[in-house]
Amino acid sequence: MPQTIVTVTTRGQGLYEITREAQRFAGAAGAGDGLLTVFVRHTSCSLIIQENADPDVKRDLHVFFRRLVPPSDDASMDWVVHRAEGPDDMPAHIKAALTQTSIGIPLAKGRLMLGTWQGIYLFEHRDAPHRREVVLHLS
Repeated sequence: MPQTIVTVTTRGQGLYEITREAQRFAGAAGAGDGLLTVFVRHTSCSLIIQENADPDVKRDLHVFFRRLVPPSDDASMDWVVHRAEGPDDMPAHIKAALTQTSIGIPLAKGRLMLGTWQGIYLFEHRDAPHRREVVLHLS
């Protein structure tokens, strides 16, 4: 079963589209009908499928999650115990727990069965740049 790791270099919090990399992998592997599993190997970022046409969607999602789970130095987060890695760390873990670390996408004739405006995104929840590893696995 074909598998590869894609490295995503982030510049801080935000959404980083990896749809092309996933489709390129499926095509190069000669996939027919099956399932592509996308899995991120980290606990402070996640994966989502989201609209890839209007950049306002990415901005609004970032603002929503920041309002939902503010940095741990915000007064509303005074209950947070895990603070060793900075005020963005525990909130990043919470955001990752609310989203997902693995996504399954059906394939037909080697093509991802995403909708017209859907894209696959790594959702970075930390402020600092990171190098994230995403596993792509065909079955």
